[in-house]
Amino acid sequence: MRSDPQPSCRRILHAVATLLAATLFVGTPAGAQSASTPAQAEEITVKIIAFNDLHGHLDPPQLAIRTQGPDGRSMRVPAGGAAYLADAIRTLKQHTPYHAVVSAGDLVGASPLLSALFLDEPTVLAANLFGLDFNAVGNHEFDRGAAELQRLQDGGCTQHISRPPCILDGHFQGARFGFLAANVFQRDGSTLFPAAGIKVFGPDARQVKIGFIGATLKGTPAIVTPAGVAGLRFGDEADAINAQIPQLRAQGVHAIVALIHQGGTTTGRQDADRQCLDLEGEIVPIIERLDPAIDVVVSGHTHRAYLCDYRRADGSNVLLTSAGQYGTLLTEIDLTVDTRNGTVVGRSARNVIVQSEPFTDADGAAVGLAASQPRFDKDPAVEALLQRTRIAAAPLAARLSGRLAAAITRRPADSGENSLGNLVADAHLAATHAADKGGAQIAFMNPGGLRADLIVPVGGGDVDYAQLFKAQPFGNHLVVLQLTGRQLKMLLEQQFAGRNRERPRVLLPSAGFTYRYDLSRPAGQRVSAMRLHGADIVPERTYRITVNNYLAAGGDGFGLLRGLAPVAEGMPDVDALDAYLRSHSPATPLAPPATDRIRRVH
Repeated sequence: MRSDPQPSCRRILHAVATLLAATLFVGTPAGAQSASTPAQAEEITVKIIAFNDLHGHLDPPQLAIRTQGPDGRSMRVPAGGAAYLADAIRTLKQHTPYHAVVSAGDLVGASPLLSALFLDEPTVLAANLFGLDFNAVGNHEFDRGAAELQRLQDGGCTQHISRPPCILDGHFQGARFGFLAANVFQRDGSTLFPAAGIKVFGPDARQVKIGFIGATLKGTPAIVTPAGVAGLRFGDEADAINAQIPQLRAQGVHAIVALIHQGGTTTGRQDADRQCLDLEGEIVPIIERLDPAIDVVVSGHTHRAYLCDYRRADGSNVLLTSAGQYGTLLTEIDLTVDTRNGTVVGRSARNVIVQSEPFTDADGAAVGLAASQPRFDKDPAVEALLQRTRIAAAPLAARLSGRLAAAITRRPADSGENSLGNLVADAHLAATHAADKGGAQIAFMNPGGLRADLIVPVGGGDVDYAQLFKAQPFGNHLVVLQLTGRQLKMLLEQQFAGRNRERPRVLLPSAGFTYRYDLSRPAGQRVSAMRLHGADIVPERTYRITVNNYLAAGGDGFGLLRGLAPVAEGMPDVDALDAYLRSHSPATPLAPPATDRIRRVH
């Protein structure tokens, strides 16, 4: 389940380096009066406060947002945390009586232990306290299946998966905001959740109605385990959004905002390049096909931050935004509507850093508070919820797992390997190599299943179970499969084929297995020199490999594994990592594994 486009933290920070203080303004259309004219009293400005990809990060995620300081030099600002996010939302709401709070998906799923241990109920309760109005479902909302997602909307304690609900409070009220899913269809053709919602602003005499349409990426079934999307069909995003426009217009809406869990990447300065000439990704063809009636697109999924006045091929413009990830940013969008004729006469947006708490990063560098950036307090109601949740989670979260000699990160080597992935693969192999567990010989970890680094102080330190869970939050379990050497090579070739062709997805191997690859060679001939403990892999010989159940179901484009009968099944993946660390003596801290198992030739 479990793999979004997930660049390393360093690449994320670089991508948002100059974007965050930018304010984007889309001018008044020709023929319309500006806000400085006497017609000002006939205009209403609605503030839309948007975020995306929170992923249940209730505590500050220890991520830094890079921006420009008052002296013009680059600086890093600590950001995120639900209590600070709530106060930032409250602060922005104070600017106007007319506001809406929206999310572009992955509000829950792939969550740290504090939320995941309680089936993400705490995140829904926190979002209720934010005053969230609408959440367009993302792919990770389906991690536990449609029935469990429906429970998060409706409330109640009906058990749909192995872990029981309502263990935090004994009851669960559900979301006081609406889930939207215009392109997620059930067997009878109806949508799983409403496709759209409307919020009304202003006095009765001159009300403004804004419609919100929600959609998720049509490729969700390819990145979620089959059980999570059983009985559902995911339709084309643009078609589903456009289909809602006539009905919204019939209900008298003056502006339409699309909330879509799909996105792109940018590298340019958004305050200088308002046409987003460098915008790439799956969001581009979707935007090109959206009806010009869409005024704003709030996007997500790629965990990148951007603000774009995007000009489409037909000459129309749409305001495109994303607030990055994990509640580190909020997008403040202002829509000004002329109530005399119901037209949008102004649009602007800026990304606001949700400054939170100082921390020390994986390299031992301090990330301190910035006086030049807005400061936010902890919202008392949200912090009380979090403290109650922390107390309930403490017996498991604070359990010591082991001691590391240094931080173990997802920072990729030239080959695509990273130390954390190699460590996890070693742990998975250790958990399944015994004969009664299938006698695994090799293990692989998918990089998208790694969501956080294991951070310890410079010189080494302890890691607890909560840290391990943050790194591997999906609740997958281990599966042992049997492949011939020829099939093993075909599996590794799939790292660079199909949906992985444009962005190779390198599987991270356990110790003892090595190979090389050459991307200059033709497809199907890129992998060579496969060896296990120094011996060549024999095409006709059978080998036993361990993967998580997401990969075993063909996830991340590794369709060769789909349908293979398991030789054995093992423990949850995070528990395997916990057992591996606990098996090492605290007197000899575990060092980061070397990234020398894969060699990239070209």
